[in-house]
Amino acid sequence: MTDLLKGKVAIVTGAGSGMGKAISTRFVEEGARVMLADINPDGLKQAANDIDPTGEAVDTVIANVAKEDDIVAMIKKTVDTYSKVDILVNNAGIVDNIKIIENMPDDLWNRVLAINLTGPFLASREAVKYMKNQKDGGNIINIASVGGLFGSRGGVAYTASKHGLIGITKNIAATYGVYGNVRANAIAPGSIATNIGKTLDAPDELGMKALGDAGGMNSPVGKPEQVADVAVFLASDQSSFVNGTVITADGGWTAR
Repeated sequence: MTDLLKGKVAIVTGAGSGMGKAISTRFVEEGARVMLADINPDGLKQAANDIDPTGEAVDTVIANVAKEDDIVAMIKKTVDTYSKVDILVNNAGIVDNIKIIENMPDDLWNRVLAINLTGPFLASREAVKYMKNQKDGGNIINIASVGGLFGSRGGVAYTASKHGLIGITKNIAATYGVYGNVRANAIAPGSIATNIGKTLDAPDELGMKALGDAGGMNSPVGKPEQVADVAVFLASDQSSFVNGTVITADGGWTAR
């Protein structure tokens, strides 16, 4: 490792598993101290032990990103523990059964938007209050999706949430770029081998998998670590002139 993040303090939501855990692991490997945030206490405890058994480079906070009080407490604990917050990775998210709009119930719509869009909004709103006044500024990385780059078929709540998250990313970059030291970028992963699909049942109303199989359009499946490598780049000074952009990590699927 090359200590790309030496001295940096990061918060990663959804850090108990999948991409969040992989990102946190890579950040620690590159010298950062990381506040691991997750709604699942067991997964959070296991992730912390796996990433750094000594506890010197990581701390944990149980947080439901859809709840403002949890977000405020998450940011406060980070600042109280490490005196600053350099990097915020809004990674926590869920899927929506690939529901088409006419069959999308209010409760599912509201749940997906609360976690995938309102959560990053709340966390970013709280974090920039500190970041903009820090000597070294701050860096927000939103984990969006290739589903936020096109219309898709079905999955209206998930699609809307990820389009919105990319919009928030660009708005933060445009607004706080005037300070010269607060950046915001997004990563749009394709199909990644995580457990996010288990957050809800997935009936696939439109038979998209079968359609993709027939047309050879199903996405190659990547590893969480491949997304984590992109996050390290965006979190480091190597990307100091990158602001307001979306980097796809999909094995070339969107290029087809």
